[in-house]
Parts: sequence; C-alpha cells; structure tokens
Amino acid sequence: MRQVLFYISLDAPFSILPNGLPDHPLLTVGAGYILLALLILLGFWQTFYGPKTLQGKDGKPVSPGMMYLNTVLPFVIAAAAAWFLSPVRIFPVFGYGMMLLIAFLAGATWAGKRAEKVGLPKELIWDVAMCILVSGIAGARIFYLVQKREYVFRDVNGAGDFFYRVINLTDGGLVFYGGLILATITYFVFCAIRKIRPLELADVVVPSLFLGLGFGRIGCLLNGCCYGDRCDLPWAITFPAESVPWSALVNLGFLSPDAAISFPLHPSQIYSSIGGFLLAFVTAMVFKYRQRTGEVLAVGAILYPINRFLIEFVRGDEFTVLNTGLTPSQNTSILVVAAGVAFLIWLELKGQPRPEASDLAKSSPST
Repeated sequence: MRQVLFYISLDAPFSILPNGLPDHPLLTVGAGYILLALLILLGFWQTFYGPKTLQGKDGKPVSPGMMYLNTVLPFVIAAAAAWFLSPVRIFPVFGYGMMLLIAFLAGATWAGKRAEKVGLPKELIWDVAMCILVSGIAGARIFYLVQKREYVFRDVNGAGDFFYRVINLTDGGLVFYGGLILATITYFVFCAIRKIRPLELADVVVPSLFLGLGFGRIGCLLNGCCYGDRCDLPWAITFPAESVPWSALVNLGFLSPDAAISFPLHPSQIYSSIGGFLLAFVTAMVFKYRQRTGEVLAVGAILYPINRFLIEFVRGDEFTVLNTGLTPSQNTSILVVAAGVAFLIWLELKGQPRPEASDLAKSSPST
C-alpha cells in the first residue's frame, strides 16, 4: 500500500526532489511542473477528444486556440490563487484519489467513444460522468458511515471532529453499493432533465462503470481499505503497522500491537480490480452485439453481484448480519442479481429493439 504517492510543493515550483524534504521524506515535485503537465494533457485531450466546434455568444465558431484558452484559464487562475494565498505550501497526492481520477477520465473517454457510435454527443457523457462521480462517492460514503457508524463515530469529540470523520477517507470508507444507489437516482434525475431515454444511455455508460471499478480497487490497495481475510497462498500480501488493516486487526484482538506488519491476507482489492476489468470487457462485448435496449445494463446487474458475492468470502473487513451467515454486500447482491434476471427476462419478452444511431440522435437534445 502507499496512501501518499508524492508531494506537490508551492515553494519550489520548478524542482524535483527524489528524497523529498526533511518533514516529508517522499518524492516532491514542484507545482510548476504539475501545472505544465496538466496544460499539456488538456491540450492533448482538447485535440483528440474535446469538442471540435463551439459557438460564441455572437453565433460564430470559436477557434481551437480560444477553446483551449477557455479550458486552461481556470487552472491557471486556481494555481495563481494557491500560490499566493494558500497557507499550506506542500500538498500530498493520495494514491486513492489519483486512481479515482484515472478511473473518471478513462471511463468517460471510453463511454464517449460508444456514445458517438449511437449518435449521442460525447459532451453529454462528461456531464453525466461528473454527476455519477459526485453522487457515487457521496452515496458510497453515506452507506459506509451508516454500516460502520459504531466504529467511525466512536468517542467523537464535538461537531468539528464529527464533520472530519464524515469526510475523512484516509482510513477507507466507501461501499460500492451505496454509491450505486445514489448514483442511480441521480442518473434518472439527469436523464429526466436532459430528456434522454435512461436505458439507452445506460447501455453506453455501464462498461465504463466497471472500468472505473477496476481502477478504483487499485486505489483501495494503495489506501489499504477493503482488505482481505487471512491467506496462506503464495500471492498473499501484508500491510505495515498503522495501516488500515493493521489497525483493524489490532482493535479486533487478532494481532499484537507490537507487530511490525499484519499477517498474510488475501489481496481482495486485486481480485476486485481484475473482476472490474473483466466485467468492463464482457459488457462492452454485449454492447457491441446487443439486440435490445437495456441488455448491457441487465447483464451488468447480473454479473457484478455474482462477482461481489464470491469476493466477499475472502474479504476481511465485513462481518455477517441478520443471522444469514452473509455480509451486508452479499445480502444486497442476492437482491440485485434477482432483479437483474427479472429485468433481462422482461427485456426479452417486451423490451424494445436496439435503436439505430440516427434514431437515437433524433430523440436526444443537442449540446
């Protein structure tokens, strides 16, 4: 695991310190280099994936250079403000957050390619992706806080401490099903506002959700959360003292406080990541050969719960509930897979044939 990948320094904007600073002995990169890299990446994205035409207030096309300037200007302003106003001069870049960013960019870009194949503007995908990202993280956090409330809010000291524990993700604390529920609600609200048929857009988005899950679980490994149960297999992994798994095992009495590392555990994060990438591939193939609108969503709703149900047997951070012998996620998985099977049967009996790209484009508002 590696919760902090590197640090960004404002006081040394154009320097790279491999061994960091005395108080932060880790790779430290100047903020100037980071800003320069962001500008290059934005230019690359604008050239290959961004909108090719944009109208100004006078109705005339905006030049590519002006489009790029409009994109990068907020970054430059934010960087200047941080440079002069921020009392904190060095910032950590967390592995979990980095993987979420990669998941978001890769998933939205990939979905944009599929959107174009069915006649939807890819700009629409970036809008819905942002809504799903924000609501998904919020829902996943809320689900975790409710499920682990006794652990998270134990010995809370005042409103400030309570708020900090609500937003603190450094000790883990996101449950996929919670994010899925709130993101789904947000998704339907988005479709209603933009007058888009939800099932048609869902077929475009679902493979990217699983791609994002694959990258996100790598973030879980870097953070130390979603850890596995005891493992004697050759690929078992251990976590250092003060890490999330180490602290949990010590609190449960399974590990001595003097232990330098945890005992070997299943790399459940890697299992989940591989599962996410495989589901992304399978649902992308279903999208390519689907016969009815909604089939990609139905297949994803069936396969993911099966994947999650099996992985829960090697997870070490959840316990069984309601005298079922199953974890909360396993109980939820049974309900979701049943709903997915029923939905797939309904599609085959009464569902609509997949639309042609021209038909879908006509039914969707331009952006």
